[in-house]
Amino acid sequence: MKQMIRRIHILGASGSGTTTLAQEISKKFNFKHFDTDDFYWIKTNPPFTQKREIEKRISYLSDALQSADKWVLSGSLCSWGDDFVPFFDLVVYLWIPHEIRMSRLTAREAQRYGADSIKSGGLMYESHREFMEWASNYDSGGINMRSKQRHESWLKTMQCKILKIEGDIELKEKIQQVEKIILNSQSD
Repeated sequence: MKQMIRRIHILGASGSGTTTLAQEISKKFNFKHFDTDDFYWIKTNPPFTQKREIEKRISYLSDALQSADKWVLSGSLCSWGDDFVPFFDLVVYLWIPHEIRMSRLTAREAQRYGADSIKSGGLMYESHREFMEWASNYDSGGINMRSKQRHESWLKTMQCKILKIEGDIELKEKIQQVEKIILNSQSD
């Protein structure tokens, strides 16, 4: 008998579309959507400035996942979320070319904080510059940071089905690839 897909984890570099894909899967298949950033970061203004203690992240995420029968979790758990690996029925790894990803991140940062705020001299310029530098190292970074190398190594530890979607692929096609796996898991 096939394993029914009820618990999906979507990971990739910042700006690769993990949250967007998870939101669409959530809507289409009535899965509860969770994002690792909501557990990793304490809510602050401006956001993403204070990390939550690992034990609390794990506890809060565990409670959230247990509250839903079907869920999709977007974001990276590498370095703190190995306890959740056995729960995954499907892991989706997203990779897009560096230039596209960095362009998306710049647009997202401008939308989030205001274009003037992230320009040189702006209120968020320094944190924006640091974030973009960190994000730009994803493809070339080593195992000790959130990187392609680290994600690929982490994927090798998975005991569930893995779907890699690599390249400049339209959202509609990504959803179709995930849908095929979900529907196939429901048939006899």
